[in-house]
Amino acid sequence: MVGMTRGKRSPVTCHLKCADACSHPVPNVSSNETFRDIAAAALSRRAALGVAGAGALTLVAGPSLLAGTAAAAPAPAVPEIPIPAGGLAIPEGGDPILGKATDRNLPFTAIGPVAADQDTFTVPKGYKSQPIIRWGDPILPGAPAFDGTKQTAAAQACQFGYNNDYLDIIPITSTSALLVCNHEYTNENIMFPVAATPAEADEQKRIGMNAHGFSVVELTRTGPGKPWTYKPTGKLNRRFITSTPFAVTGPAAGSDMLKTAADPTGKKVLGTLGNCAGGTTPWGTVLSGEENFNGYFRAAGTTDSEKRYGLTDRATSRNWESLEPRFDARSADYANEPNRYGWIVEIDPFDPTSTPRKHTAMGRLKHEGANVQVAPDGRVVAYMGDDERFDYLYKFVSKNKMRPLTSLANRKHNMTLLTEGDLYVARFIGDSPAAQIDGTGTLPADGVFDGLGVWLPLVLAGTSQIPGMTVPEVLVHTRLAADKAGATKMDRCEDVQSSPKTGKVYVACTNNTDRGKVDKEGPTEVNPRNANRDGHIVELTEGLTGDADPLATTFRWNLLLVCGDPAEPHTYFGGYPKDKVSPISCPDNVAFDSDGNLWISTDGAPSTLNQNDGLFKVPLVGKERGRVQQFLAVPTEAETCGPVIHDRDGSVFVAVQHPGEDGSFAEQHSFWPDFVPAGTVAPKGQFAGPRPSVVQVYRG
Repeated sequence: MVGMTRGKRSPVTCHLKCADACSHPVPNVSSNETFRDIAAAALSRRAALGVAGAGALTLVAGPSLLAGTAAAAPAPAVPEIPIPAGGLAIPEGGDPILGKATDRNLPFTAIGPVAADQDTFTVPKGYKSQPIIRWGDPILPGAPAFDGTKQTAAAQACQFGYNNDYLDIIPITSTSALLVCNHEYTNENIMFPVAATPAEADEQKRIGMNAHGFSVVELTRTGPGKPWTYKPTGKLNRRFITSTPFAVTGPAAGSDMLKTAADPTGKKVLGTLGNCAGGTTPWGTVLSGEENFNGYFRAAGTTDSEKRYGLTDRATSRNWESLEPRFDARSADYANEPNRYGWIVEIDPFDPTSTPRKHTAMGRLKHEGANVQVAPDGRVVAYMGDDERFDYLYKFVSKNKMRPLTSLANRKHNMTLLTEGDLYVARFIGDSPAAQIDGTGTLPADGVFDGLGVWLPLVLAGTSQIPGMTVPEVLVHTRLAADKAGATKMDRCEDVQSSPKTGKVYVACTNNTDRGKVDKEGPTEVNPRNANRDGHIVELTEGLTGDADPLATTFRWNLLLVCGDPAEPHTYFGGYPKDKVSPISCPDNVAFDSDGNLWISTDGAPSTLNQNDGLFKVPLVGKERGRVQQFLAVPTEAETCGPVIHDRDGSVFVAVQHPGEDGSFAEQHSFWPDFVPAGTVAPKGQFAGPRPSVVQVYRG
């Protein structure tokens, strides 16, 4: 990737995180209808805003997809229960643990951009920051203190993992909580010195394996608003690593496509890989998306499915195939092993004896994550992005309904909701003439990028909606099914979440520098810029009447943000004056505060704005709509992940991933957060180099 990246986008990240995806052909070579094809048969803006809009859509999607949904029943009441359940509706009067909802709990003056070479964690005036836990900190009984010069696989299996991404802090009482996060990938170049022997090289591989997965860690503090500390021997502390057994659920479980020599049942998978964003369910479990799993496998790379998922016959960057045959899918014994990754996984952080699961009903793709919303009739809906250039946005609707959390039996039932249901993929339709979407990012004549859309069914009521594909085939080869359905090619859908205040859905499209290249799709109204380096945020309202019904099969959409330097003409900030916003590029993860403001973390700002990545607040309603304000910046060469906003408590949390990623063990680029000088002996538990960490920001 050297010479192929732009600005300060690291070739190291490209190599280790996504297996140099941008240096290979785009996996999606389908000839889905482009915006220009659709526009010829679709809508004028006037039709889109009236009853005629639905009729015009029928030309594209067919009447069966536009019938709408029946009148919704009132949402079931959720009583208070002793089981913490992150994501449950908070009473209007406030939360008994975190306090009342008020914007005054997180007042701040936006910080300015922090230059990309600054190795600092920057917060607004009046706030402090402090790591809660760092890579290598011991969390299980018998774990040794971290020693960067004497790492072992056995120690890492009992220590906090690397490159923490999705994060949640789930309060239990005002002074106790659970920290849950995943560990997406590893940066071996800055974790280890160059191996002196083959045996040492193999041990480094095993350490890397054990640095992937999940961590669950108990937290404690002295009182509300005070900083958290972690409990190294908490009873609920747990590590999930590459050898942890996962159960497979749903229609594809046990299919021939998931069977291997080591697992002839097709129902038990070892480990989880490439976990990116996620979500905490209303019943208190945690979801995570397996994203760039292809980079861990060597495969023949000859089948349509292998090509579509980016699997190739090249040695992998970590060469785990030299240690474990399951990572070499060229053999008949393990040809299906890659099919066992790319799923939404669910863990129960409150039961350290539970078996984590992979849900095939939600489809297999490069999942960024999944976030659950409860529909008015009690069914649950999960939104999911496929983080690849020109790939798609998905929605899952459960077959069964959520039960009130009044008993453990009801919670157990709720933990089955993601095993059966309907799966959809999105088609977006712009409402402006094609000539006005010219690839520059210039707004069309109506002053906004917007239009309608439809959810195209892949699986309905247990039946495949894709001719020639069975339900298990649709779920294992979901990208191929979505190609056939005619989904809209997007600019890397990353995190997707619905607002707890309005039900509107927000999609972070991080970038796509291939859009508009020769033989690549050009601009569409929902992806309006060629060579899109800065990304954008899509705001989606389910249903054509604006009622935000998550069960609807149609939706309205608009672009809330077209990111980049506000001084550039191709940017847009929800109509807010561009001279009064913070520069923002490459939106990745999103979150909400109790007032319904959107918070956006970024991954890639150094490549376009020459500034460190950060976390930004964006109001969504009223005169402040679109006002981007930077709250924090992470250290040099790091990515901001997993934002958690506890504004009632005056706290914000982020996961800081791959600081100093371009360095080496001998010449580190970052020394955050321990700041042990190069060439000195690190004190016990510290490191003369960078450590991915979970950081809390609080008023003080």
